[in-house]
Amino acid sequence: MNRIKEFFRNNIYWNLFECFFQLGLFTIGGGMAMVPIMQEKVCDERKWMTEEEVLDCLAVCQSLPGVIAINMATYIGYYKKGLKGALVATLGVLLPSFVIIIMVVTILGSIKDNPYVQGALTGFKAAATGLIAYAALNMAKKTLTETFQWVVAIVALVLIAILGIDAVWVILGGILVGEIKNTIDQA
Repeated sequence: MNRIKEFFRNNIYWNLFECFFQLGLFTIGGGMAMVPIMQEKVCDERKWMTEEEVLDCLAVCQSLPGVIAINMATYIGYYKKGLKGALVATLGVLLPSFVIIIMVVTILGSIKDNPYVQGALTGFKAAATGLIAYAALNMAKKTLTETFQWVVAIVALVLIAILGIDAVWVILGGILVGEIKNTIDQA
């Protein structure tokens, strides 16, 4: 029995699967709502990456198509153990959602008009919004260290949230502005 426990404790593939399975199972709201919990698990608990590396991971994964939680699991899995690690971490984060969605769809059709179910769904949305706001504020405090960075972040928020410009164009614009600033700074 101790050999089995030792195997699971020391097997990085099992650890990747377990970590991302838990994230996929217990993080309500998915996507950005998962980021602060993922950051805590990956940086503080498991010490697989530094906070700076997780922020780099987040930046890369946000700029790619697809769900950010899956992108981050794939990135972190690959970072730790290459292609096999990426596959294991991705499977771990996907499996709970897959199973739960199948169960919810079969059940929700018959109870979707129930006022208690409607109330629970409203609560889930509010909690997910709070988690996303917390993640954004936490990341802003850690990454926006210069006035220029704050200005770019606020302009990006206005362009996306108020003016309705597609985030892809804002990201590309941010890259261009950052490169121009770097060129000016180096001159």
